[in-house]
Amino acid sequence: MIELILGTYGAACWLIFKKFKLVPITTYTVCTAVLGGMVMLIGLLILLSVCHPVSHDGRFYSTVTQIVPQVRGKVISVPVKTNAPLKAGDVLFRIDPKPYQLEVDRLEALLAGMNAKVSQLDARLASAEAATEVARSNLLVSESDYDRQARISLDISQTQIEQTQTRLELAKANLQRSQELAESGAASQRELDSDQARVDALEAELLQAKSAEQKAQETLNSGSNRLKAARDELKRAEAQEQEARVALEAESDGVNPDVRQAMAALELKRWELEQTVVRAPSDGYVTQVTLRAGQMATPFSRASSMLFIPNEKQMLVARYPQNAIAGIEPGMDAELAFQAYPGRIFPAKVEFVFDIIPEGQFVGTGGLQGGPDASVGDDIPVKFVFGEEVEELNLPTGAHVSIAVYTHNFHALAIVRKVILRIKSWENYVFFMKNFDMVH
Repeated sequence: MIELILGTYGAACWLIFKKFKLVPITTYTVCTAVLGGMVMLIGLLILLSVCHPVSHDGRFYSTVTQIVPQVRGKVISVPVKTNAPLKAGDVLFRIDPKPYQLEVDRLEALLAGMNAKVSQLDARLASAEAATEVARSNLLVSESDYDRQARISLDISQTQIEQTQTRLELAKANLQRSQELAESGAASQRELDSDQARVDALEAELLQAKSAEQKAQETLNSGSNRLKAARDELKRAEAQEQEARVALEAESDGVNPDVRQAMAALELKRWELEQTVVRAPSDGYVTQVTLRAGQMATPFSRASSMLFIPNEKQMLVARYPQNAIAGIEPGMDAELAFQAYPGRIFPAKVEFVFDIIPEGQFVGTGGLQGGPDASVGDDIPVKFVFGEEVEELNLPTGAHVSIAVYTHNFHALAIVRKVILRIKSWENYVFFMKNFDMVH
């Protein structure tokens, strides 16, 4: 295009200086014409690059899903074909399921045994409850018999104490009268000694009766050997019942803890068994199928087993110099020129300017952060939206495109950019020139 502008300007100068001789040819006029042409050309290029920028680095981009298996194993079949359309859930490849199936069978058998043991806990608890009731009944019987005998002994002792106290009081009264009569000489010493002996005997009898009462009370409180054995038996039966109840009722969300753990392990192995069949995550296709039966598929591998391309609209992105980004806004008109379709121009619009680029990010690495490498470019990517006529071209991802953006500044110069873009598009017909440059 520069050659065209220079040629046009040169032709105008030839007409003015040579053909029509409107301006005499002198050193001054020739230098003025050359310098003026250079200034006009530089100014035009600056205005075009800032007000109506063009990028020859536009490309189509697609989201690529890396297919990495969740389990490790040997690949036994790869039914998918390269670039064949797929639906969500279609099989991409299969991993040998035998190791995972064996583990599922083992855990199912283990879980069945645990369920049988848990079912026996109900019978064990019922048996413990029955034993507790029998021990409680035996204790009631023992308490009833012993209480009756102990209370009879206690009542006899208390009655004997009351009778002895009454006789002792009477004996003490007789002793007091005998002492008074003995002092006056009306009673003999023998009568006095007899009354004193009577009082001493009754006091000894009262002391014995009180001792018997205390023993009967202690016996009633402590119980006999038979009663103690019945109480111990009840305690053992209650402990066994509590143990059986805890074992039965120790559940998590209504499930025995051991059974729940076995169920969780079984569900994990069933999930791993399902993952031996790797399926398409969505509608799309697989490109470059290099996986073959017999290869080992591993999870968390650096290299994916397949690359899946979902059926999504391609993104059109081009990079522009930073001095041209200030004038680019969403919704502005743009035009596309594809190398694959020379001579044709397609409309588009600016969707947005990226607000962050790889050169502007810091990645936490555990070391000191530094600025980007000086060799890294500083162009800003811009995303475009395009119509159905571009979609119908069915261009491959990564296809090259030249994109011109028409801002609101110096709108009259847009026609110059459109002419330049169309000339660039017509140049794509001469594809052999590019091959010629590559050979030479």
